[in-house]
Amino acid sequence: MWIRLLKFYMKKVMYQINRKKQMKGAFYTGQYRNVFAELGHSQKEIDQKLKDAFHTVFYGPDDEKFYFEAGDDMGYFEDTGNFDARTEGMSYAMMMCVQMDMKNEFDRVWKWARTYMYMEDGYNKGYFAWSCKTTGEKNDLGPAPDGEEFFAMALFFASHRWGDGEGIFNYSQEARNILSACIHNGEKEPGDPIMEPENYLIRFIPSRKFSDPSYHCAHFYELFSMWANEEDRPFWKKAAKASREYLKKACHKDTGLAAEYAYYDGTPYEKEQDVFGGRHDWYYSDSYRVIANIGLDYEWFAADEWNVENNNKVQKFFCETHKDEEFKIYEIDGTVIEQPALHPVAMIATNAQASLAANGPYAKECVERFWNTPLRKGERRYYDNCLYLFAL
Repeated sequence: MWIRLLKFYMKKVMYQINRKKQMKGAFYTGQYRNVFAELGHSQKEIDQKLKDAFHTVFYGPDDEKFYFEAGDDMGYFEDTGNFDARTEGMSYAMMMCVQMDMKNEFDRVWKWARTYMYMEDGYNKGYFAWSCKTTGEKNDLGPAPDGEEFFAMALFFASHRWGDGEGIFNYSQEARNILSACIHNGEKEPGDPIMEPENYLIRFIPSRKFSDPSYHCAHFYELFSMWANEEDRPFWKKAAKASREYLKKACHKDTGLAAEYAYYDGTPYEKEQDVFGGRHDWYYSDSYRVIANIGLDYEWFAADEWNVENNNKVQKFFCETHKDEEFKIYEIDGTVIEQPALHPVAMIATNAQASLAANGPYAKECVERFWNTPLRKGERRYYDNCLYLFAL
């Protein structure tokens, strides 16, 4: 009997300890960090930096911006390196707009995406074509799942900030519809889910059973578990847990780096290099978003101290081992591939955003380097500056 009582007591104590840990995140406390202010920058200069960066991307000179209006009530982000509009960028634009209270631009981008990218029927019904010409013509009929999850999250935020409207502007209903498709496509008619039903991990594309570590947004899934259709909420709660555990496998134990694509066991994806446009088993463009997501997950929910440990490793890798070098391509174990990184400003931005979790000796250095780095100009500015704005 005493042993039973002791076990019960210890279980209760551990629950309270774990609950206390969970309550550290800003979602619970309402206290969101301002890392720039922590480092001594005034709120006035922080606000101005934000305002200037967003104005440049949305309304700056033609060779610097990449938001363009279409007709009286639509708009799009152009991938200036590939001359198309992608669900990645469109959903990013919506996320930026809702954060900055830019409802007109948000509605314009959402209407463009819903008009030209959304697939009403067929094998990928309920998803969005990942790439379209800037005229609206679809380049491909397949989705890129990071677009779907960012669309849904931005729509929920819009619902909470501005309230639901009618039709496609019933933001919360549109978000729930997207998330339902992500789980249930293929159950009653031909199709494939975006979320793996067996292990709750997000797929690289619906038809392929491997993943992209940068798609794993456990902090989104926690909120989906509260706001999705009621019957889908337990799935998203399990997805949040599964993604956190997956990233522990996908990020290298010494460097903290993750590959662009990875199998469900976390090992880098090496097959079909010709099908998906070259190698994807190294630390390259998609990969940079992983530490940004890990940082934001820790800021919101502080669910796992591993987030801190991993982002400390990444910052150490870049600030100690490769401090004075131009960014290159890397194997996830840190081996240098002697080719320049395609998006060096994105790397600076995400190394800084990693500081939302990191607490090591390089957290401040990474943030200050980002603060002193301007927006990228030129043909490849789109991806770099999207991650720049998120970090900012």
